[in-house]
Amino acid sequence: MEGALLSRLAIAVLALLSPTALAHDGPQTHIFSSGFNFAETTGEELFANICQGCHMPDGSGASGAGTYPSLVADRNLEARGYPVYLVINGRKAMPPFGEMMTDAQIAAVVNYLRTHFDNNYQDIVTAGEVRDARR
Repeated sequence: MEGALLSRLAIAVLALLSPTALAHDGPQTHIFSSGFNFAETTGEELFANICQGCHMPDGSGASGAGTYPSLVADRNLEARGYPVYLVINGRKAMPPFGEMMTDAQIAAVVNYLRTHFDNNYQDIVTAGEVRDARR
């Protein structure tokens, strides 16, 4: 139980420390989550406030204390179920976000990843598919 709580706190801290959260060039229009569940609704907001802390703003990934894979031209995103599974359940250094995100939020961020960063997968993931993947 303590490990799960620490993981959730670490995720919240990473989200707040993302480069977008620290940007001060102009009025802030970013939505920030308060508490255990994320408040962001669009794929772009979710990526900027949650994912880019590890995967970088351009999706190029990073190495250092851990290895965070590039999402640029990522063939793993071709199969829609794969990124849905990863966001829900996590894998290796990526924590599970399934309890912190709604089905619609997971669909939004997966669709964002699949249509940005030189990815051109236009078949969208629906909230219903995410709901079914949770079972």
